[in-house]
Amino acid sequence: MQRQYHRWWSPSLGREMELLVLGHSGARLLVFPTSRGRFYEWEDRGMFGHHCLGHHLTQGWLQAFCVDSVDDESWYNHSAHPGHRGWRQTQYLRYITDEVLPLSTTINPNPFLITAGASFGAYHAICFAFKYPHLVGRAIGMSGIYDIKRFTNGYSDDNVYFNNPMDFIQHEHEWGRLEALRRIDIILAVGRDDPLRGESEHLSAILWRKGIGNALRIWDGWAHDWPYWQRMMQLYVGGHD
Repeated sequence: MQRQYHRWWSPSLGREMELLVLGHSGARLLVFPTSRGRFYEWEDRGMFGHHCLGHHLTQGWLQAFCVDSVDDESWYNHSAHPGHRGWRQTQYLRYITDEVLPLSTTINPNPFLITAGASFGAYHAICFAFKYPHLVGRAIGMSGIYDIKRFTNGYSDDNVYFNNPMDFIQHEHEWGRLEALRRIDIILAVGRDDPLRGESEHLSAILWRKGIGNALRIWDGWAHDWPYWQRMMQLYVGGHD
């Protein structure tokens, strides 16, 4: 399997950032790690092994772009004001749109982009897809958090609001953006006994009320762990179950 490591000084974030590219062609898969996770997390956790996505990568059906997080500087930076944390998230998404995606299209011009993440990575995957729906073909959120105000004690400003999918999506009214959102394959998977189940159900209901189709998949048990996420990706990266 082809493997590339990249590192550069990010003008968007004012710091060095690292990422990993796995595979050589196919649909581009933008992978966000779990809370405070690193760019190598999915590789270390076996998500690209032969029992999960390895076959897709070696066959050239999929190419994964695994990014680093700045969660410790944004939502998990509890010593900072919530407005500052939201601003750091805005800078992080600028890094993705202005730096990571141009690199990905230089390496691989395939127009189909999938965003994916588990737990807090699901927040990033869904938030990015909903903010930039014209760029994304499929969004997969597994066991996700989608209301960021749990990190702000209810505080909100523009940087919090526009980085909070549960908020901004229910007030979306621009026709072009709604049409773009309706073209995305949105998959929300969560365990029946996961305390975060309500977040997926609430977000799914909001989307349906806006006429945005989505697949809410409730798995048996807790399902908030890597073996479950491996099975979810096997099912959802290539199509709906």
